[in-house]
Amino acid sequence: MKSPKSGSHHDRRLSAKIEYLRIKNFRALKDVELKNITPLTVLLGPNGSGKSTLFDVFAFLSECFESGLRRAWDRRGRAKELKTRGSTGPLVIEIKYKEDGYPLITYHLAVDERDGAPIVVEEWLRWKRGSYGQPFRFLDYRQGVGKAVSGDRPDKEDKRAEYPLKSPDLIAVSALGQFAEHPRAAALREFITGWYVSYLSIDSTRGQPEVGPQERLSRTGDNLANVVQYLEERHPEQLARIFGALRARVPRIERVVAEAMPDGRLLLAIKDAPFESPVLARFVSDGTLKMLAYLILLYDPDPPPFIGIEEPENFLHPRLLIGLAEECRSATSRSQLLVTTHSPFFLNGIRPEEIRILYRNEDGYTEIRCAADIRGVREFMKEGALAGDLWMEGHFGVGDPLSNQGAPSRRQGTGN
Repeated sequence: MKSPKSGSHHDRRLSAKIEYLRIKNFRALKDVELKNITPLTVLLGPNGSGKSTLFDVFAFLSECFESGLRRAWDRRGRAKELKTRGSTGPLVIEIKYKEDGYPLITYHLAVDERDGAPIVVEEWLRWKRGSYGQPFRFLDYRQGVGKAVSGDRPDKEDKRAEYPLKSPDLIAVSALGQFAEHPRAAALREFITGWYVSYLSIDSTRGQPEVGPQERLSRTGDNLANVVQYLEERHPEQLARIFGALRARVPRIERVVAEAMPDGRLLLAIKDAPFESPVLARFVSDGTLKMLAYLILLYDPDPPPFIGIEEPENFLHPRLLIGLAEECRSATSRSQLLVTTHSPFFLNGIRPEEIRILYRNEDGYTEIRCAADIRGVREFMKEGALAGDLWMEGHFGVGDPLSNQGAPSRRQGTGN
């Protein structure tokens, strides 16, 4: 495992960055785009607007690479529950991402169902070498059959070789990415499997796992004590920074310890400054544990390239949220972050170009608007207004849960 070059929690550069996302036929996301994706992107909208669905797109793609398309598909109820109602085409996920030193790459994955099982209808990787010329696909597959160009910088004139897959539900990038002769597929595979999409459970963080250091926080947080143990042993300076950041948010906290018990369990305890004995995690406040988990994630010595956090405001005092927003932004020099929220307090620490408002149109499908494109928002914020306050006062014009699923009225300004 690589350690950071210095003590800062924002030294390591991103391995890749997503700049564009298009989704078709994924539940309420009939056809939506996210353009000019920022290092920190915050999804805002009423209940049922599609925030969690968009969040789940990243979890779905990550699971496809980690455990296979079939398992990710079945876990979500197959086509009956996963595909947009009434849709006839495949479910499509398309991302454009940039690796350091390489042209913009487009990854396209189209999935449908046949005889109750998912199949990869179409999958390709495309880029354009140089300023001129047409983009070309250096990996192109349909239902397990296709061709790919090997090499670090595949070119249009290079030879394409056939690499048949064993099954039409296999992801070609995941399969070919295991071989050294396909470094671009390998880089994308490593990028996606490294994503951290959080479904943090406070109850899980209170558990007593078996002793043993673990590098990365699990998606539910059930190994929080193991990660603290790992940081104590391998990165004590970074753990001290995490405690410093935690004390800035929860001033009474002195330190956090992971103590091994004779029966092999690992107990997490938190010491309040005024008291001699630490308190077991099972008796610590929900907010303290959740803030600790977020800081461990954001200050990870070897951070995930992409982090998804859903509704961080749950269990946290409102006054802590603008500070958490600042911690999220600080972490974006090493990780790309996607956050969903209902909190104006968290939103007060966010810039207009970072906010994407989701709402349902008259047909019931999700639409997305960037707050920076809504008339007057940039001007108000240049004068010192905060995004959360503008949202609560109705200046966004969309995302109001009390008006037509949050869609704009005809009288409201709808952007530039």
